Amino acid sequence: MSIKVLLGVSGGIAAYKAAELIRRLRADGAEVRVVMTAAAQAFITPLTLQALSGNEIRTDLLDPGAEAGMDHIELARWADLVLVAPATADLMARLAVGLADDLLTTLILATAAPIVLAPAMNHRMWLHPATQESLARLRARGVRILGPAEGDQACGEWGPGRMLEPWEILGTLPLRAGSQLAGRRVMVTAGPTREALDPVRYIGNRSSGRMGYALARSLVARGADLVLVSGPSTLSAPSGVDLVRVESALEMEAAVMGRIAACDLFVAAAAVSDYRPQAPSGEKIKKDRAELSLHLVKNPDILAQVAALAKGPFTVGFAAETQDLEANALKKLEAKGLNMIAANLVGRERGGFEREENALLVLWPGGRKSLSLMAKGPLADALADLIVERYLAFSSSQDS
Repeated sequence: MSIKVLLGVSGGIAAYKAAELIRRLRADGAEVRVVMTAAAQAFITPLTLQALSGNEIRTDLLDPGAEAGMDHIELARWADLVLVAPATADLMARLAVGLADDLLTTLILATAAPIVLAPAMNHRMWLHPATQESLARLRARGVRILGPAEGDQACGEWGPGRMLEPWEILGTLPLRAGSQLAGRRVMVTAGPTREALDPVRYIGNRSSGRMGYALARSLVARGADLVLVSGPSTLSAPSGVDLVRVESALEMEAAVMGRIAACDLFVAAAAVSDYRPQAPSGEKIKKDRAELSLHLVKNPDILAQVAALAKGPFTVGFAAETQDLEANALKKLEAKGLNMIAANLVGRERGGFEREENALLVLWPGGRKSLSLMAKGPLADALADLIVERYLAFSSSQDS
């Protein structure tokens, strides 16, 4: 049975994202009805959202036709989930004090469904004490807040206040009926590792963790019982995962190997440092020398250890390359005995580390598939579908 989502759209520039959000909600099997505030209609038309949702858009509380049978109460009862995206500072303030001065706020007061808000506003508005007070009140009542993200804003400034992207929002909601991985225990590693030079400095890499976090969301959406082992990252943990935070490669090794026996599927998306300083300084290294030599030692190969286990999980590796992508990825696939590998080029103008989009070449024994350049959320969905397909085929062959 499909989930019934009441989508509220309030008046901010991020209202344009509602169109993509509706499209994705329906693709995930949800039935969507939309309520727009008066201000929202200045940014995107009801007709656009009606065409995408397949349902009439509601905009007025005192609509004589719709209200003949107390329809706003029926709409509040209809929803399994109320999602407001974007949620403006004004809307949050009105909800915090319990106002019901338009259709959307009235529905939210009248519904028993879970309420989720995706805020979007200027960063100074978001950080203002009044907004933070509204936020605290709403959270105390059980309202779930998604985001906001940090980044460039329509006003030309930078900071927290960007509405999450539609794929990020959907990755946190229990929408999919997908259960291909139900009952399966999955581990994903994500982000970089940091190898200490002294208490102040470290050796690291450019990984942001975006791909690993997005993949964790996608696999949870397919029913996985998932552990996410993450190196340092500013990203918010996806809903529904067991998050284990680590810093160094040795800490990641301990976290992975201590839990791997219980896992059916392992996806190593983390960019683990290959080397670490042999003897980190206990005190800050002073810059009183013209030269400084470091003695580096090799870190453990976590992926190879997992793949070598006698009764190990289905193992998926990643390869970040600057040249000879397919040859180097194939060599890694074979040398480590992996079931699959996802390879990408880094150091280019588009894709790779610290970017919103990426492209992947996915290889497995006897097969390959290219996933073209796209945002990391949709790319994670495409990769998750491929992983599930190969994993289920592998499991079936092992059982026969």
